[in-house]
Amino acid sequence: MIIISKNCFSSSLRFAAIAKELNARELTSARVHLAAGLPLKWVQAQRESFRKYLMQNKFVQFRYKGRQYEVEIAGCTVMPQCYSAVAESLKDFKGMNLLADIGNGTMNIMYLNNGRAMESKSWTEKLGIFQCMKRIHNKVLDETGTNLMNEVIENYLRTGETDIAEPYASLMKEAAVSYVQEIFQKLKDYEYNESLMQLHFMGGGARIVEAVGEYNRERTHFNHDICATAKGYEYYCYMILRHNKKCS
Repeated sequence: MIIISKNCFSSSLRFAAIAKELNARELTSARVHLAAGLPLKWVQAQRESFRKYLMQNKFVQFRYKGRQYEVEIAGCTVMPQCYSAVAESLKDFKGMNLLADIGNGTMNIMYLNNGRAMESKSWTEKLGIFQCMKRIHNKVLDETGTNLMNEVIENYLRTGETDIAEPYASLMKEAAVSYVQEIFQKLKDYEYNESLMQLHFMGGGARIVEAVGEYNRERTHFNHDICATAKGYEYYCYMILRHNKKCS
């Protein structure tokens, strides 16, 4: 059985993810177990309904990039975003730590106390990297009348650098700085104090925070592995399946 991990699974993305995993293994049929995630504050309320949605078709046949696939969905585990990204390294988080996982649509925030999640201190904010893209696009459009291509913005957010001409480069940075300032203000709203804790950024938005943000470089850390959360899902899923097998 193959475990396939992903942050979110729409119907089309689910089949695409499965096809890519099978293709990498040179397979066209398999039993798979889906390992998926939801934002922290949505997990308790939506875990079961999301799992049922992903499991609604146990046996599926589909075509992807000209190849036919046959798959049995053997199971599904739904886990919290952010926390899963550090699942394998919790022992390294000494003292108080604040995690900020900036995804496409949301930012998940969670405190860890000596590697233990503080569930009462976890939040989900609609402050993902997509909001930064919109700000950059709108600022350039408002100031210059130019409809900046999404690819240009995405490249900037991915690397923190751009080779486009002025005034576009400066306008992009201004909008990004404003977005990052709002992120730090939101963290402070949730009692972030750089003198009392370590701060860890991860997810697709970590790069732009590192590039344009103002922060304590000795107490702020960046994980640029965009697959970290998916790897955590897979790790947790293996642990759960192993535990269930021992108990059965």
